[in-house]
Amino acid sequence: MKVRISRRAARDLSDIADYIRARNPSAALRVRDAILDSLNILTRFPNAGRQQGVEDVRKLIVPRYPYLIYYTVAPAQGEAVVVAIQHAAQEREYSDL
Repeated sequence: MKVRISRRAARDLSDIADYIRARNPSAALRVRDAILDSLNILTRFPNAGRQQGVEDVRKLIVPRYPYLIYYTVAPAQGEAVVVAIQHAAQEREYSDL
């Protein structure tokens, strides 16, 4: 399955990397790589994330780091669409069931 990153999610990822890079450049690379590794999991296991309270939105937790990836799965199009990437401490737009 193909993973498509929405504009918002791309902006989220860029903002996360910029924030961390200002404090610790090597940590920014590690966090970015962990998020990208998690996105790669979706290519093989698109239903790996937990279903959320919002219809069709799933949440995948990034291992070792407090980031959450929100996405939808569109089997007919053969893609998972990442709609947001957030720090776990942020107010969540997509609530758990």
